[in-house]
Amino acid sequence: MVTENTNLAPLLPDRHPQHDLFICDVADAVLKDVMQHMEHPFYSLSKKPETSVKRYRNGDHWLEVTPSVKGLATIYDKDILIYCISQIMAKLKEGVQVSPRVRINARELLIFANRGTSGREYQSLLDALDRLEGTRIRTNIVTGDEEQIDGFGLVDASSVRRKQGLDGRLMWCEVKLSDWVFNAIRNEEVLTLHRDYFRLRKPIERRVYELARKHCGQQKTWKITLSKLLLKTGSQSPQKRFRQMIKQLAVHDHLPDYHVAFDEQSDMVIFTNRATMATLPAPESHVAPLESATYDRARQVAPGWDVYHLEQEWRSWMVEPPRDADSAFVGFCRKWYERRGRP
Repeated sequence: MVTENTNLAPLLPDRHPQHDLFICDVADAVLKDVMQHMEHPFYSLSKKPETSVKRYRNGDHWLEVTPSVKGLATIYDKDILIYCISQIMAKLKEGVQVSPRVRINARELLIFANRGTSGREYQSLLDALDRLEGTRIRTNIVTGDEEQIDGFGLVDASSVRRKQGLDGRLMWCEVKLSDWVFNAIRNEEVLTLHRDYFRLRKPIERRVYELARKHCGQQKTWKITLSKLLLKTGSQSPQKRFRQMIKQLAVHDHLPDYHVAFDEQSDMVIFTNRATMATLPAPESHVAPLESATYDRARQVAPGWDVYHLEQEWRSWMVEPPRDADSAFVGFCRKWYERRGRP
């Protein structure tokens, strides 16, 4: 039996403490925009190459993930996409024109993702690009009596520049994001991740954090059964082993943004907001406070959502103050729920 080194610190060391970063989560963009209600994992959590086709079903909807011969894109490969999305989002906020092509400085990416800068790390970026380009996703959209099947990837193409000679060190690369990913970014269907996301040691911890960030968000708490959480993570571990991992996560309590607790009697995992996320700033075009009855109407059209979080999203989204702020907010919540369903 393999035992874990319990002497290791829960988080990896911060290798580049002076580096300031803004992170946007592509997984959340996918789940909110392209995947709609299909909250299934498509990044591998395994350290060994996964080359088998994965298929998930949720009611009438299905999702199929096909890896390349080099394996399925891993949750660590996603660091490249997070970096690209961060760059594009920063430009959008500055009013700079953007495109799906992103130039990546290899060293900056490694520092951004809290990695080392040895030759092996540069080679790992090349392997990650191969897996991201090779992984294909196919899903269906059912409307009435018709079914539409769409296929897309994560990265359409990449170009690499490296030094000649013995070390052959990677200097920079250019990545062309797929329309699927780029459109989600332009629609700002993204969430900010905590800096310590890159310090989480285990793939399962990253995946659990992503789920908590999406489902709990800025709400006070979020509860989910252990079996359903296991399903959502896509972990291949048996439930007994997964239960042990969640217990360890609760004991160390090192997940960014959220406390984790496990209730053995109900087999429920409870996430509690640490209140470490910055609230969205009020827009320059101030909108009058909403009527108390408006929040009740908002809860009716968007059941399950934190209406105060939706209000922050709405106020950030507005360009000019509406004539009827209360009706506009309720309409925003209705559209939000139609696109995303329950959290």
